[in-house]
Amino acid sequence: MITWKGVFPAITTKFSIDDKLDLKAFEKNLDAQLNEGVNGVIIGGTFGESSVLSPKEKEELLNFTVEKVAGRVPVVLNIAEGATRDAIKIASSARDYGLSGLMLLPPMRYKSDHRETVAYFKAVADSTDLQIMIYNNPIDYKVDVTLDMFDELVSCKNIDAVKESTRDVVNVTRMLNRFGERFSIMSGVDTLALESLVMGANGWVAGLVCAFPRETVAIYDLVMEGRVQEAVEINRWFMPLLELDTHSKLVQYIKLAEAEVGLGTETVRAPRLALECKERNQVLTVIREAIKNRPELPATTSHRKKNTIVAD
Repeated sequence: MITWKGVFPAITTKFSIDDKLDLKAFEKNLDAQLNEGVNGVIIGGTFGESSVLSPKEKEELLNFTVEKVAGRVPVVLNIAEGATRDAIKIASSARDYGLSGLMLLPPMRYKSDHRETVAYFKAVADSTDLQIMIYNNPIDYKVDVTLDMFDELVSCKNIDAVKESTRDVVNVTRMLNRFGERFSIMSGVDTLALESLVMGANGWVAGLVCAFPRETVAIYDLVMEGRVQEAVEINRWFMPLLELDTHSKLVQYIKLAEAEVGLGTETVRAPRLALECKERNQVLTVIREAIKNRPELPATTSHRKKNTIVAD
């Protein structure tokens, strides 16, 4: 059973220079996330470069992640498909891989209307008993999962969370006012995570956590303990880094940050290309300035118990 709260990294997929999966580098980053006390991991998202992975590679990555996590936290798979039948096929077989839950985007490459979006989500939910988090990101994926849509999704008991990426922090309050605790709310925008948590979000699907897990978890813990001003101070240091998550080259930027802190490599898969020249130097300046001024983090007595969550 997933408790949708805390920090869930959207983990990047690591590649070798000869364009193979680099599972050694992936494991190093995964271990760092778990050691800092994240509450779940998400694979197969934008950060995971899922669209350029072969079915065989996806299967290998799934099996490897589930094996290495070993039930310490839930492992969640992102589903981003164009056809309903393809999404259903993935969802219906997900439990066979030992996955704990799913993150589900609206249909890809087609801007579905209200009726089509709800029908898509319901069809996928009906194909599995795994818990589902709806990914609501109308800026990047053009479909706004409205409150009226969520009204119709209440009947799907395994749809029980939303990754809130509308860029409108007020939407956290709107969801809480309309649905109470029916849907857990996970902030999906790094630059707005602190504000979303203060407004009542349950957790944070994070990006820069891939390079800075300790600071990300600290912000979450401090807000949960009511120590908001301490969280604000860390967040101010973090903001130039968090803004790397808002760019179209967020994967390259975050992978560069991972490489700088020793938790990954810069290698991406084409059509993405590694950064170079002026652009790379500009991003490196942001990353290195942050590393140079990395804050000393306060101790927390978190509601979270590090590395003790068990996923069924």
